[in-house]
Amino acid sequence: MSTKTLHRILGITLTLPLLGWALTGIVFLTKPGYEGAYERLVVKTYPLEHTISFTPEGNWHQAQSQRTVLGYHLLLSNGTEQIHLHPDTLEHYLKPSKNDIRTLIEDAITANPDRYGKVIDVTPTGVLTDTGVEITLDWPSLSLQQRGLDTEIIGTLYKIHYLQWLGAPLPNKILGGLGIILLLTLVVFGLANLRNKAVKD
Repeated sequence: MSTKTLHRILGITLTLPLLGWALTGIVFLTKPGYEGAYERLVVKTYPLEHTISFTPEGNWHQAQSQRTVLGYHLLLSNGTEQIHLHPDTLEHYLKPSKNDIRTLIEDAITANPDRYGKVIDVTPTGVLTDTGVEITLDWPSLSLQQRGLDTEIIGTLYKIHYLQWLGAPLPNKILGGLGIILLLTLVVFGLANLRNKAVKD
């Protein structure tokens, strides 16, 4: 097989990944829809009406008191995990009921009703809205994460761009490495063909 033929085969083989890389690269440069897809949704807090008194333990690195629509919360960090305590008893704040999850998240999404719409379903970890956005609640840190169709699409584009096509880390690394090797080989053969053509001319 001649160098020219091998060069042509490599070019055809890499057409799809190179096209995907180029098109997704345009998206990453312009970032259309990123603002909503990766918007930071936070629990709505209110001014504290009274102070929370407690005695810190030796392994507490950080303590923060918050007031939400559900009441008062004491959020702690020991450096390795988040701890959510009830400020009145200093005992672990029990996981909220579905009604409390709905109340807390409905209060938060009033900040951007166009994106989040209304809650239509409540799960043990969050809610689904009528705009297709899934919101999850991390109770120990009292934090929210939101993910919509636009987030899924952008995530898929990243997988296309970085050759994460096989659904598992190791196969994806092998595919990515193979893609780089083939691309470098294509460049080498291209330069060799140009050199041979220059010599003939």
